[in-house]
Amino acid sequence: MGLRDGRLHPDHPAGDDLLHPRAAPAQRRTGVRGGEGVNAADRLRLVNSVILPGFLGTALPAWLEEALRNGLGGVVYFSQNIDPDTPGAVGRLSEAVLAANPHAVIGIDEEGGNVTRLQSAAGSGIPGAAVLGVLDDIGLTEDAGRDIGVLARAAGVNLVLAPVADVNTNPLNPIIGVRSFGADTARVSAHTAALIRGLQSAGVGACAKHFPGHGDTSTDSHLELPRVELSLEEMRRDHLPPFTAAVKQSVAAVMSAHIVIPELGELPATLNPAAAALLRELGHDGLLVTDALDMAAVRAGVGSGPGAVLALKAGADLLCVGNPSNLGPKAGSTSDEDDYREVRDALLAALDDGTLTTSHFETASRRIRRFVETTRQARAAAPDSAGSAPAPSGRDWVEAAGRALTGVLPAWSRNGTAADPVQLLDGRGRTNIAAGPLSDVFSAALARRTPVRRSALPDPAGTTDLVGSLGLTPESRVVVLTDDLAPGGAQLAAAQAVHRLLPGAAWVHTGTVPADGQDLPAVYTHGTSRASAEALAARLLG
Repeated sequence: MGLRDGRLHPDHPAGDDLLHPRAAPAQRRTGVRGGEGVNAADRLRLVNSVILPGFLGTALPAWLEEALRNGLGGVVYFSQNIDPDTPGAVGRLSEAVLAANPHAVIGIDEEGGNVTRLQSAAGSGIPGAAVLGVLDDIGLTEDAGRDIGVLARAAGVNLVLAPVADVNTNPLNPIIGVRSFGADTARVSAHTAALIRGLQSAGVGACAKHFPGHGDTSTDSHLELPRVELSLEEMRRDHLPPFTAAVKQSVAAVMSAHIVIPELGELPATLNPAAAALLRELGHDGLLVTDALDMAAVRAGVGSGPGAVLALKAGADLLCVGNPSNLGPKAGSTSDEDDYREVRDALLAALDDGTLTTSHFETASRRIRRFVETTRQARAAAPDSAGSAPAPSGRDWVEAAGRALTGVLPAWSRNGTAADPVQLLDGRGRTNIAAGPLSDVFSAALARRTPVRRSALPDPAGTTDLVGSLGLTPESRVVVLTDDLAPGGAQLAAAQAVHRLLPGAAWVHTGTVPADGQDLPAVYTHGTSRASAEALAARLLG
């Protein structure tokens, strides 16, 4: 196994001896109903091997260390696991994970732009997919993937849950949006392949998401179950090509979507054997990872535990439990350990009653072990030592993000003195669970150049009072921030109301550009990243 041409390639499949050495050969070949003949310890290891939970805190909890020692498939890092004030802390956390289970998958959502975990405190220094799609420079996108991969590798991560391969054909999509390379299938396909090449050239696995395509939805699967009213022919034409491109690029993993495609049946794709079969028909023999089972699209329907059983039975390999910081007593969860146990116990019960057989677990575990061994050997080919670790691309990401800025800048941009304050009116009220808590990158970037006062953008009826109370005049340097310009929405109406009162204000939109967006006096950043914020601040203030 090794790294060739920016791809992760196994030179030979991982043998069954990498699975559960104490299991009898006959069990590995055929699978055993109810785990008969498998002792309790091996039965637990079998079930644990396919679970990928999140956890709370910046150190390994005792329950998680024990589960890893008992064969847990791995972990997923979220923002709450990252200590930005302690250099090397994430790497040491990964060392602790691997000390407990040398075969663990360590995954992270690190897309660049809006979705970052490793740089969540200050915002991603790498622009997101929408910026890269606007620039449409394949080499630049490959370098973005490489730089994300270098960051992940330094943190001890071996699976980056990116890129987003969804074609964002619905401008009102509440969860994909600027995380996508755009609405053009060919462009999304080309940039998906490029980001994968870059990521995997750093010796980490990439994971294309969310199969078979979350781009035409108008609801957020974190909050409810989306239904895509497209025919399978339309899905094949408009939404599957980026995943085909990912498979051709030997992507290490693909993540399923919690969406219903009627022609595939009424189960969400994550729980649907027809969806898994469709992916395998594309030629993907790598990992199939579920989107988080704690998302309402699964949890509020069948539940995380039964969802895990259905997903594994449908053909999934790794069961991503989700981010415990998103849940609480109101959602039926009391701790990260409870979330893990809910899935583990459901799988044990399904093995006991014959709903699942040992072969379900062994097939998945075989792919997981092959992935881990492939990435281990790819890293060994370029060890972390002076002169041989993967180097960052050297790209100036602020300059690149600046080239992607489009729209209308205010007349006062680059005028005035450093003492002239900027009044920021922030209307971005939507909580995006996928991104998690975001650093206020725009305030920070502006404040590095001039004093900044920040207020919430009120509802349209309150704009006149706010402008008066803040003492704003047409000569004031005002920046209005929005991320949702849905027709009839509060943000659009409020921003328009401010602009009527203060036509010289800078209207900065960080979300997707609406179909009639060119008619609005706004500048578009195509996402929220530290790179885009710095580029905007430089354009406004010099």
